[in-house]
Amino acid sequence: MQQRALIVGVSGVTGSALAERLLAEGWQVNGLSRGRTPVIGGVTSLTADLTDADSVQAALKDVVVDKVFFSAWARQENEKENIRVNGAMVRNVLDALGDSLKGGHVALITGLKHYLGPFDAYGKGSVPVTPFREEQGRQPVENFYYAQEDEIFAAAEKYGCTWSVHRPHTVIGFAVGNAMNMGQTLAVYATLCKASGQPFVFPGSQAQWQGVSDMTDARLLADQLIWAATTPSAQNQDYNVVNGDVFRWQWMWGEIAGYFGLEAAPFNGEQPLEGRMNDAAQQWQEIAQQHNLKESDVTKLASWWHTDADLGRPMEVFTDVSKSRKAGFNGYQPTREAFFELFDRLKAEQLIPR
Repeated sequence: MQQRALIVGVSGVTGSALAERLLAEGWQVNGLSRGRTPVIGGVTSLTADLTDADSVQAALKDVVVDKVFFSAWARQENEKENIRVNGAMVRNVLDALGDSLKGGHVALITGLKHYLGPFDAYGKGSVPVTPFREEQGRQPVENFYYAQEDEIFAAAEKYGCTWSVHRPHTVIGFAVGNAMNMGQTLAVYATLCKASGQPFVFPGSQAQWQGVSDMTDARLLADQLIWAATTPSAQNQDYNVVNGDVFRWQWMWGEIAGYFGLEAAPFNGEQPLEGRMNDAAQQWQEIAQQHNLKESDVTKLASWWHTDADLGRPMEVFTDVSKSRKAGFNGYQPTREAFFELFDRLKAEQLIPR
Protein backbone atom coordinates (compact mmCIF):
# COMPACT_ATOMS: atom_id res chain seq x y z
CA MET A 1 0.00 0.00 0.00
CA GLN A 2 1.41 3.40 -1.00
CA GLN A 3 2.44 5.49 1.98
CA ARG A 4 1.22 9.09 2.12
CA ALA A 5 3.30 11.90 3.58
CA LEU A 6 2.79 15.55 4.42
CA ILE A 7 5.97 17.63 4.59
CA VAL A 8 5.46 20.98 6.31
CA GLY A 9 8.20 23.27 5.01
CA VAL A 10 8.70 21.24 1.82
CA SER A 11 10.71 23.91 -0.02
CA GLY A 12 13.47 24.16 2.59
CA VAL A 13 16.82 22.35 2.74
CA THR A 14 15.50 19.42 4.77
CA GLY A 15 12.03 19.37 3.24
CA SER A 16 13.44 19.20 -0.30
CA ALA A 17 15.83 16.36 0.54
CA LEU A 18 13.07 14.44 2.30
CA ALA A 19 10.68 14.89 -0.62
CA GLU A 20 13.29 13.56 -3.05
CA ARG A 21 13.90 10.49 -0.85
CA LEU A 22 10.19 9.74 -0.37
CA LEU A 23 9.35 10.14 -4.06
CA ALA A 24 12.22 7.82 -4.98
CA GLU A 25 10.74 5.20 -2.63
CA GLY A 26 7.29 5.49 -4.18
CA TRP A 27 5.51 7.56 -1.52
CA GLN A 28 2.69 9.96 -2.26
CA VAL A 29 4.05 13.32 -1.11
CA ASN A 30 2.08 16.44 -0.17
CA GLY A 31 4.05 19.58 0.58
CA LEU A 32 2.73 22.46 2.68
CA SER A 33 4.46 25.82 2.45
CA ARG A 34 3.85 29.55 2.10
CA GLY A 35 4.14 29.15 -1.67
CA ARG A 36 7.04 31.56 -2.08
CA THR A 37 9.46 28.98 -3.48
CA PRO A 38 8.76 26.29 -6.10
CA VAL A 39 8.66 22.69 -4.83
CA ILE A 40 10.27 19.76 -6.61
CA GLY A 41 8.38 17.86 -9.30
CA GLY A 42 6.14 15.05 -8.09
CA VAL A 43 5.06 16.82 -4.90
CA THR A 44 1.44 17.92 -4.51
CA SER A 45 1.93 21.54 -3.46
CA LEU A 46 -0.38 22.98 -0.79
CA THR A 47 -0.23 26.64 0.24
CA ALA A 48 -1.20 28.15 3.59
CA ASP A 49 -0.22 30.70 6.19
CA LEU A 50 0.81 28.32 8.96
CA THR A 51 0.12 30.98 11.60
CA ASP A 52 -3.54 31.16 10.52
CA ALA A 53 -5.61 28.18 11.70
CA ASP A 54 -8.35 28.81 9.13
CA SER A 55 -5.84 28.99 6.28
CA VAL A 56 -4.26 25.70 7.34
CA GLN A 57 -7.67 24.07 7.80
CA ALA A 58 -8.69 25.06 4.27
CA ALA A 59 -5.45 23.78 2.74
CA LEU A 60 -5.66 20.38 4.48
CA LYS A 61 -9.42 19.75 4.43
CA ASP A 62 -9.19 17.00 1.77
CA VAL A 63 -5.73 15.68 2.67
CA VAL A 64 -5.30 12.17 4.08
CA VAL A 65 -1.79 11.16 5.13
CA ASP A 66 -0.05 8.50 7.20
CA LYS A 67 3.07 10.41 8.15
CA VAL A 68 3.65 14.09 8.92
CA PHE A 69 7.12 15.64 8.84
CA PHE A 70 7.42 19.12 10.36
CA SER A 71 10.38 21.16 9.09
CA ALA A 72 9.29 24.79 9.31
CA TRP A 73 9.69 27.76 11.58
CA ALA A 74 9.19 31.52 11.41
CA ARG A 75 11.78 33.77 13.03
CA GLN A 76 10.31 36.42 15.33
CA GLU A 77 11.65 39.43 17.23
CA ASN A 78 12.24 37.56 20.48
CA GLU A 79 11.89 34.11 21.99
CA LYS A 80 8.53 34.82 23.60
CA GLU A 81 7.13 35.53 20.14
CA ASN A 82 9.01 32.56 18.67
CA ILE A 83 7.24 30.33 21.20
CA ARG A 84 3.81 31.80 20.50
CA VAL A 85 4.08 31.73 16.71
CA ASN A 86 6.00 28.52 16.13
CA GLY A 87 4.04 26.53 18.69
CA ALA A 88 0.82 27.66 17.02
CA MET A 89 2.11 26.63 13.59
CA VAL A 90 2.56 23.03 14.73
CA ARG A 91 -0.77 23.03 16.57
CA ASN A 92 -2.64 24.44 13.56
CA VAL A 93 -1.40 21.67 11.27
CA LEU A 94 -2.07 18.84 13.69
CA ASP A 95 -5.51 20.12 14.65
CA ALA A 96 -6.42 20.45 10.97
CA LEU A 97 -5.52 16.79 10.41
CA GLY A 98 -7.22 15.81 13.67
CA ASP A 99 -8.53 12.27 14.05
CA SER A 100 -7.04 11.25 10.70
CA LEU A 101 -3.71 11.12 12.55
CA LYS A 102 -4.82 8.03 14.46
CA GLY A 103 -2.31 5.24 13.87
CA GLY A 104 -0.01 7.61 12.00
CA HIS A 105 3.27 9.27 12.88
CA VAL A 106 4.41 12.87 13.39
CA ALA A 107 8.11 13.77 13.11
CA LEU A 108 9.49 17.12 14.28
CA ILE A 109 12.86 18.54 13.22
CA THR A 110 14.47 20.96 15.68
CA GLY A 111 18.23 21.23 16.26
CA LEU A 112 21.09 21.72 18.68
CA LYS A 113 19.61 24.93 20.09
CA HIS A 114 17.72 22.38 22.19
CA TYR A 115 21.00 22.17 24.17
CA LEU A 116 22.55 25.57 23.41
CA GLY A 117 19.50 27.73 24.04
CA PRO A 118 17.66 30.01 21.58
CA PHE A 119 19.15 33.02 19.81
CA ASP A 120 18.03 35.27 22.69
CA ALA A 121 20.16 33.28 25.16
CA TYR A 122 22.54 31.49 22.82
CA GLY A 123 25.32 29.64 24.60
CA LYS A 124 24.62 31.44 27.87
CA GLY A 125 24.09 29.86 31.24
CA SER A 126 24.49 26.12 31.80
CA VAL A 127 25.33 24.61 28.40
CA PRO A 128 25.76 20.82 28.63
CA VAL A 129 29.17 19.24 28.21
CA THR A 130 29.92 18.05 24.68
CA PRO A 131 29.17 15.78 23.00
CA PHE A 132 25.49 16.63 23.42
CA ARG A 133 23.33 13.65 24.39
CA GLU A 134 19.57 13.30 24.40
CA GLU A 135 19.54 12.39 28.10
CA GLN A 136 20.76 15.91 28.95
CA GLY A 137 17.21 17.10 28.35
CA ARG A 138 15.89 20.64 28.26
CA GLN A 139 17.80 23.69 29.45
CA PRO A 140 16.29 26.13 32.00
CA VAL A 141 15.50 28.82 29.41
CA GLU A 142 12.51 29.60 27.22
CA ASN A 143 12.86 27.86 23.86
CA PHE A 144 10.40 27.53 20.98
CA TYR A 145 11.73 24.03 20.26
CA TYR A 146 10.25 22.93 23.57
CA ALA A 147 6.90 24.52 22.69
CA GLN A 148 6.88 22.67 19.37
CA GLU A 149 7.71 19.40 21.11
CA ASP A 150 4.89 19.92 23.59
CA GLU A 151 2.43 20.37 20.73
CA ILE A 152 3.60 17.08 19.20
CA PHE A 153 3.26 15.26 22.52
CA ALA A 154 -0.24 16.68 23.08
CA ALA A 155 -1.37 15.68 19.59
CA ALA A 156 0.00 12.15 20.02
CA GLU A 157 -2.06 11.72 23.17
CA LYS A 158 -5.17 13.40 21.75
CA TYR A 159 -5.25 11.76 18.32
CA GLY A 160 -3.53 8.42 18.93
CA CYS A 161 -0.42 8.79 16.78
CA THR A 162 3.27 8.16 17.42
CA TRP A 163 6.01 10.80 17.30
CA SER A 164 9.74 11.37 16.90
CA VAL A 165 11.95 14.42 17.41
CA HIS A 166 15.13 14.86 15.35
CA ARG A 167 17.99 17.21 16.31
CA PRO A 168 20.50 17.84 13.52
CA HIS A 169 23.55 20.03 13.76
CA THR A 170 23.98 22.59 10.95
CA VAL A 171 22.40 21.07 7.83
CA ILE A 172 24.21 20.78 4.48
CA GLY A 173 21.79 20.60 1.58
CA PHE A 174 20.37 22.10 -1.59
CA ALA A 175 17.56 24.68 -1.58
CA VAL A 176 17.10 28.07 -3.20
CA GLY A 177 15.59 30.88 -1.15
CA ASN A 178 16.29 29.32 2.24
CA ALA A 179 17.25 31.49 5.20
CA MET A 180 19.45 28.89 6.94
CA ASN A 181 21.93 27.40 4.51
CA MET A 182 25.62 27.33 5.41
CA GLY A 183 26.76 25.11 2.54
CA GLN A 184 25.41 27.39 -0.17
CA THR A 185 26.53 30.48 1.75
CA LEU A 186 30.13 29.23 1.83
CA ALA A 187 29.96 28.36 -1.88
CA VAL A 188 28.80 31.90 -2.69
CA TYR A 189 31.43 33.40 -0.36
CA ALA A 190 34.21 31.36 -1.98
CA THR A 191 33.00 32.36 -5.45
CA LEU A 192 33.00 36.05 -4.47
CA CYS A 193 36.51 35.72 -3.02
CA LYS A 194 37.78 34.05 -6.19
CA ALA A 195 36.24 36.69 -8.45
CA SER A 196 37.44 39.68 -6.41
CA GLY A 197 40.78 38.38 -5.19
CA GLN A 198 39.90 38.97 -1.55
CA PRO A 199 41.31 36.43 0.93
CA PHE A 200 39.17 33.43 1.88
CA VAL A 201 38.94 34.31 5.59
CA PHE A 202 37.21 32.07 8.13
CA PRO A 203 34.47 34.32 9.56
CA GLY A 204 33.92 32.52 12.88
CA SER A 205 35.33 32.26 16.38
CA GLN A 206 38.61 30.78 17.60
CA ALA A 207 36.61 28.18 19.55
CA GLN A 208 35.01 26.96 16.32
CA TRP A 209 38.26 27.18 14.36
CA GLN A 210 40.12 25.00 16.84
CA GLY A 211 37.36 22.90 18.41
CA VAL A 212 35.78 19.64 17.32
CA SER A 213 32.61 20.00 15.24
CA ASP A 214 30.18 17.97 13.16
CA MET A 215 27.35 18.62 10.68
CA THR A 216 24.30 16.94 9.17
CA ASP A 217 23.73 16.14 5.51
CA ALA A 218 20.07 16.79 4.64
CA ARG A 219 19.92 13.44 2.84
CA LEU A 220 21.06 11.56 5.94
CA LEU A 221 18.54 13.49 8.04
CA ALA A 222 15.85 12.43 5.57
CA ASP A 223 16.92 8.82 5.97
CA GLN A 224 16.60 9.04 9.76
CA LEU A 225 13.18 10.67 9.49
CA ILE A 226 11.91 7.85 7.28
CA TRP A 227 13.48 5.19 9.51
CA ALA A 228 11.80 6.55 12.65
CA ALA A 229 8.45 7.01 10.90
CA THR A 230 8.39 3.43 9.62
CA THR A 231 10.11 1.50 12.45
CA PRO A 232 7.74 0.91 15.41
CA SER A 233 10.57 0.23 17.85
CA ALA A 234 12.15 3.61 16.98
CA GLN A 235 9.07 5.72 17.67
CA ASN A 236 8.17 7.99 20.59
CA GLN A 237 11.81 8.97 21.00
CA ASP A 238 14.10 11.95 20.46
CA TYR A 239 17.27 11.54 18.38
CA ASN A 240 20.36 13.54 17.60
CA VAL A 241 21.36 13.16 13.96
CA VAL A 242 24.75 14.05 12.46
CA ASN A 243 26.92 12.64 9.69
CA GLY A 244 28.98 10.42 11.98
CA ASP A 245 32.39 12.01 11.49
CA VAL A 246 33.98 14.92 13.35
CA PHE A 247 36.37 17.60 12.12
CA ARG A 248 37.98 20.91 13.02
CA TRP A 249 37.27 23.95 10.91
CA GLN A 250 40.99 24.76 10.65
CA TRP A 251 41.21 21.59 8.48
CA MET A 252 37.82 21.81 6.73
CA TRP A 253 38.40 25.43 5.71
CA GLY A 254 41.45 24.38 3.72
CA GLU A 255 39.48 21.58 2.06
CA ILE A 256 36.71 23.95 0.97
CA ALA A 257 39.29 26.49 -0.22
CA GLY A 258 41.02 23.81 -2.29
CA TYR A 259 37.75 22.81 -3.98
CA PHE A 260 37.34 26.37 -5.27
CA GLY A 261 41.00 26.82 -6.20
CA LEU A 262 41.67 29.19 -3.31
CA GLU A 263 44.15 29.37 -0.46
CA ALA A 264 42.71 29.41 3.04
CA ALA A 265 43.75 32.59 4.84
CA PRO A 266 45.36 32.13 8.29
CA PHE A 267 42.98 32.63 11.19
CA ASN A 268 43.11 36.25 12.35
CA GLY A 269 40.24 36.70 14.77
CA GLU A 270 36.49 36.58 14.22
CA GLN A 271 35.42 38.42 11.05
CA PRO A 272 31.66 37.92 10.53
CA LEU A 273 30.37 37.78 6.98
CA GLU A 274 27.38 40.05 7.52
CA GLY A 275 29.59 43.08 8.09
CA ARG A 276 31.88 42.30 5.15
CA MET A 277 29.35 41.42 2.46
CA ASN A 278 27.91 44.90 1.85
CA ASP A 279 28.91 44.82 -1.82
CA ALA A 280 27.96 41.17 -2.39
CA ALA A 281 24.62 41.89 -4.08
CA GLN A 282 26.15 43.94 -6.88
CA GLN A 283 29.17 41.65 -7.22
CA TRP A 284 26.93 38.59 -7.49
CA GLN A 285 24.80 40.21 -10.20
CA GLU A 286 27.95 40.72 -12.23
CA ILE A 287 29.12 37.14 -11.65
CA ALA A 288 25.67 35.79 -12.54
CA GLN A 289 25.63 37.76 -15.79
CA GLN A 290 29.18 36.77 -16.73
CA HIS A 291 28.58 33.04 -16.13
CA ASN A 292 24.91 32.89 -17.18
CA LEU A 293 23.75 31.76 -13.72
CA LYS A 294 20.09 31.12 -12.97
CA GLU A 295 19.95 33.23 -9.79
CA SER A 296 21.34 36.76 -9.67
CA ASP A 297 19.88 37.63 -6.24
CA VAL A 298 22.54 36.67 -3.71
CA THR A 299 20.00 36.69 -0.86
CA LYS A 300 18.27 33.68 -2.45
CA LEU A 301 21.46 31.63 -2.06
CA ALA A 302 23.38 32.99 0.94
CA SER A 303 22.40 33.64 4.55
CA TRP A 304 25.25 35.61 6.09
CA TRP A 305 23.63 36.02 9.52
CA HIS A 306 22.92 32.32 9.98
CA THR A 307 26.40 31.23 8.96
CA ASP A 308 27.86 33.85 11.30
CA ALA A 309 25.72 32.47 14.14
CA ASP A 310 26.90 28.91 13.53
CA LEU A 311 30.58 29.66 13.01
CA GLY A 312 30.69 32.33 15.70
CA ARG A 313 29.75 30.04 18.58
CA PRO A 314 32.02 30.72 21.57
CA MET A 315 32.27 27.05 22.50
CA GLU A 316 32.93 23.63 20.98
CA VAL A 317 29.78 21.99 19.62
CA PHE A 318 29.38 18.37 18.57
CA THR A 319 26.93 15.56 19.13
CA ASP A 320 26.64 11.98 20.34
CA VAL A 321 24.49 9.74 18.10
CA SER A 322 24.79 6.53 20.13
CA LYS A 323 21.06 6.46 20.88
CA SER A 324 19.95 6.15 17.26
CA ARG A 325 22.77 3.75 16.42
CA LYS A 326 21.76 1.44 19.26
CA ALA A 327 18.15 1.69 18.03
CA GLY A 328 19.17 0.56 14.54
CA PHE A 329 19.93 3.67 12.48
CA ASN A 330 23.49 3.48 11.15
CA GLY A 331 23.52 6.15 8.45
CA TYR A 332 26.90 7.75 7.75
CA GLN A 333 28.03 10.57 5.46
CA PRO A 334 31.56 12.08 5.38
CA THR A 335 31.12 15.83 5.83
CA ARG A 336 33.78 16.89 3.32
CA GLU A 337 32.03 14.84 0.63
CA ALA A 338 28.67 16.33 1.68
CA PHE A 339 30.08 19.82 1.01
CA PHE A 340 31.69 18.79 -2.28
CA GLU A 341 28.56 17.01 -3.55
CA LEU A 342 26.50 20.12 -2.75
CA PHE A 343 29.02 22.32 -4.57
CA ASP A 344 28.91 19.96 -7.57
CA ARG A 345 25.12 20.19 -7.63
CA LEU A 346 25.18 23.98 -7.40
CA LYS A 347 27.41 23.99 -10.47
CA ALA A 348 25.21 21.51 -12.32
CA GLU A 349 22.14 23.64 -11.53
CA GLN A 350 23.95 26.77 -12.80
CA LEU A 351 23.78 28.49 -9.43
CA ILE A 352 27.53 28.98 -9.05
CA PRO A 353 30.14 29.10 -11.85
CA ARG A 354 31.59 25.82 -13.15
